[in-house]
Amino acid sequence: MSDQRFLKPSRRSFLAGSAAMVAAPAVAQDTTSVNSADTTQGERDLTESVQRNISSFRALDWQPYFSDLKNGAVLVDIDSRALHYWAEDESFYKLYPSSVPLTEELTRRGRTKIVRKVEGPSWRPTPSMLERNPEWPAFIGPGPDNPMGTHALYLSWTYYRIHGTHDTRKIGRQSSNGCVGLYNEHIAELFELTKVGTQVLLI
Repeated sequence: MSDQRFLKPSRRSFLAGSAAMVAAPAVAQDTTSVNSADTTQGERDLTESVQRNISSFRALDWQPYFSDLKNGAVLVDIDSRALHYWAEDESFYKLYPSSVPLTEELTRRGRTKIVRKVEGPSWRPTPSMLERNPEWPAFIGPGPDNPMGTHALYLSWTYYRIHGTHDTRKIGRQSSNGCVGLYNEHIAELFELTKVGTQVLLI
């Protein structure tokens, strides 16, 4: 899901994949877990007619959003649920599907930058998260239960991160408490591409 070329799935493969998902047995979820189904907002029925489908998930140029590419640039488009990355020397461009905040109240937009990079991050819920979910643990160390996945890019805004997730259902959905989530393989790649000081814009 990186670079500017994409393959469109055939109608047959889409229907086969959908049927497999429907036929798969439900997995029991712990409702107290930060990775439970309760932390993901359900989407519309896939059998409904959707006029815009994937059209908003498209490649973009960096010029309308940044004055330069010093230290590289990350653009997060909340509406299309996509993260864009441009290299400082313009040698390549990456596009990743992302998760976005559950509600507009939890969403922050504007300019920030990467101030810290952590491989194998630990996680602590913010005070507001614990207020909404008092049953959540106060700390989760690195590992498969950690809601920040394998890597995290800390932003200059307090509590805001771009990070991975072990719960792949959340990508492409409204499912975070403010952070932007990527598949673990994508955050690992972005982790290597970015540096402390990389500029970030959320729109």
